[in-house]
Amino acid sequence: MQKKSTQPNQNQLKKTSNNLLLIFTRNPELGKCKTRLAATVGDKAALDIYKFLLRHTVSITENLDFDKRVYYSEEVWEDDVWNSKIFEKRLQKGIDLGERMQDAFKDGFIAGYKNICIIGSDMFDLTQNDLENAFKQLDNHNFVVGPAEDGGYYLLGMNALNEKLFRDKAWGTGNVLKHTLVDLKEENYSSLALRNDVDLYEDISAIDAFQPFLKHLKK
Repeated sequence: MQKKSTQPNQNQLKKTSNNLLLIFTRNPELGKCKTRLAATVGDKAALDIYKFLLRHTVSITENLDFDKRVYYSEEVWEDDVWNSKIFEKRLQKGIDLGERMQDAFKDGFIAGYKNICIIGSDMFDLTQNDLENAFKQLDNHNFVVGPAEDGGYYLLGMNALNEKLFRDKAWGTGNVLKHTLVDLKEENYSSLALRNDVDLYEDISAIDAFQPFLKHLKK
């Protein structure tokens, strides 16, 4: 059982970079994460897969030379996969995903960061090099977008807050990327390589790394 934090921002870390990576995560609890995947593989397997994805996200972010903030969906956990000496821990605030992301970006810019990118915590198809490249794109562009195969995006970055990007979106649908790019059509932005996130059984069924979690389906 993870120890809950009564002070969500208690591990505030010293600013060491002009770049800030925001990582949005769900608390890994049975029946509360990867629900679309769980419809096929079951709640326990879905939770195990999500924990595996969390560990992957830690592995591709912990050595980045950027400051990093993890934003929890429900409550901040002190003792978990996110090392509080590396990742500053905060709680998402807002009614919908757009409001929560905007709040996180706004706090980052208020703190003095020049370039900020946000990712989720369930992208197996993402590497440390991808993240380094995203911040590099902000040297010559005002925005950077990582398009996902499901019609959303797996990464969004900017060097100044643009609140329009967080409004009037049907979050969780296949139109988010399209509407975001409409908002950016007059802006100087860069697109990263197309990536696949993990939401459905079909997203992982042919990937070797996930086979240990799927054995019960093949008996």
